[in-house]
Amino acid sequence: MKEAYTVSEINNYIKAVLDGDVRLRNVQVVGEISNFKRYPSGHCYFTLKDSGGVLKCVMFRSRAYSLRFEPHNGDTVTAVGRIAVYERDGVYQLYTDLLLQQGVGDLMQAYEQLKQKLAAEGLFAEDQKRALPVNPKTVGIITSPVGAAVRDIITVSRRRNPGIKLLLYPVKVQGAGASRELAQAIKFFNKHKLADVLIIGRGGGSIEELWAFNEEATVRAVAASKLPIVSAVGHETDFTLCDFAADQRAATPSQAAELVVADVAGYVRQVRNLHERCQQLMLKNLEQASFRLERLTSSWALHDPERLLEEQAQRTDTAYRQLVQAMERLVQGCGHRLALQAACLDKLSPLAVLARGYSVTQTNDYKMVSSVEDVNFGMELVTTVADGKIISVVQNVEEEVNGCKKDC
Repeated sequence: MKEAYTVSEINNYIKAVLDGDVRLRNVQVVGEISNFKRYPSGHCYFTLKDSGGVLKCVMFRSRAYSLRFEPHNGDTVTAVGRIAVYERDGVYQLYTDLLLQQGVGDLMQAYEQLKQKLAAEGLFAEDQKRALPVNPKTVGIITSPVGAAVRDIITVSRRRNPGIKLLLYPVKVQGAGASRELAQAIKFFNKHKLADVLIIGRGGGSIEELWAFNEEATVRAVAASKLPIVSAVGHETDFTLCDFAADQRAATPSQAAELVVADVAGYVRQVRNLHERCQQLMLKNLEQASFRLERLTSSWALHDPERLLEEQAQRTDTAYRQLVQAMERLVQGCGHRLALQAACLDKLSPLAVLARGYSVTQTNDYKMVSSVEDVNFGMELVTTVADGKIISVVQNVEEEVNGCKKDC
């Protein structure tokens, strides 16, 4: 018996065994699709899984053309094909000839149900999210100590700020107990206030590999954290419930470090640029001020300031002349109107009437005599004529009716 075999020999042997099993030549497998990818070549690669295991699958372009629906992660399907070994990688897989859709998978259903429940409670509300500190001194990292995620976070953080303090809380990121460890890590950092901000995450994977970040205990711990949390789970196309509950989501762990850790070199460059701009602005302002000072010192206003008053003096003279002319016109107009009024008054003056030969007779108490009935025999009368007064005594009173004496 041969003691040792080459890898190729073992793979060839297993391939022959599987190819020889008639039951595996046309088999139907029910499972939930995960990690489905359609390449530009038209070939489709995916995984079928259930609660107990996974099965790699491939569907070549010639078969994929007959698909009546677009497969998505989480779809429960029945795959028909043959089981064979891919010799190069030493793995067996289902070479799929036909896919029949049966509905959304159990994990995706659980994901959507829990998402709706927690959203209704307000765990994903935008107004509950905290702002990340601008320049944290200590960053808490919650992830696996052996994964690529922690290496990426450390590398990016040290590059951006060599003086940053990083505290790693090692946890399981998949499998049984992972959710409990993640929640405990968040509570530990909050209880002891060991960091200014937390990064929780891992690299990409299938939905079942990321499931610890979809479990209710993890999501509630993220939402209840008093310390700001950045969720960095999976790649750009992978969203977990932790992403919705966290204060900010990063597509990758590297991006999380870029969001959290201040870029010291960038700050230095910014300060240097601002310093240079300030110098340039100061020099420009000094040049402009010097130019204005030179222009002002050479201006005629300083050498002959009286010129500043020439125009105002001329305007004053013009205004004075216009005022005098206006006053003269006003006085002339008033004098003319006064003369007209005086002439009118002169015509109405009793003196003018007297000058024409008329007289005015009054009693000695200056009551006007307008009728014979106003006087009595022996009454003293005062008659005013143009050039004086005549004092007389009534000797006789003759009354006329219609131009005739009463006794006529």
